[in-house]
Amino acid sequence: MTTATYTETPLPAKTGWFSRAEAWLDQRGKGAWIAAMVLGFIFVWPVGLALLAYMIWSKRMFSKPCRHSHHHSARRQAWAAMKPSGNSAFDAYKAETLRRLETEQEAFETFLERLRDAKDKAEFDQFMDDRETRAAAEAQDVSKDSETA
Repeated sequence: MTTATYTETPLPAKTGWFSRAEAWLDQRGKGAWIAAMVLGFIFVWPVGLALLAYMIWSKRMFSKPCRHSHHHSARRQAWAAMKPSGNSAFDAYKAETLRRLETEQEAFETFLERLRDAKDKAEFDQFMDDRETRAAAEAQDVSKDSETA
């Protein structure tokens, strides 16, 4: 018989009991959330109702996996990436790389904005050409109708 092992992700030191319980349930999956809700309904029905409301509100009830703990760990990793490492050469390299990536991101966003503007202008020009063509065709129809009448 194999036993499941869960990797405990470290939480910040000043984490409250609710956040610890939430992380613990997230690590065990949706079944743990459902079991906690059912037990809450059995022993103290307002607790079960509160868990059900929280699961629906936080979209845990209808999502595929419990991804909440991954979101917290990604945020912690991003924060850890911004802290100085103590190695001045590496910190300088990291700062330069981050500055270069931000510059590239700004350039790419500017390019996308120009691309959207060009597409909008092309669509507007096409609209105006179509409108002009329709107006000219309607003017010819009106002049033909007035000549025949």
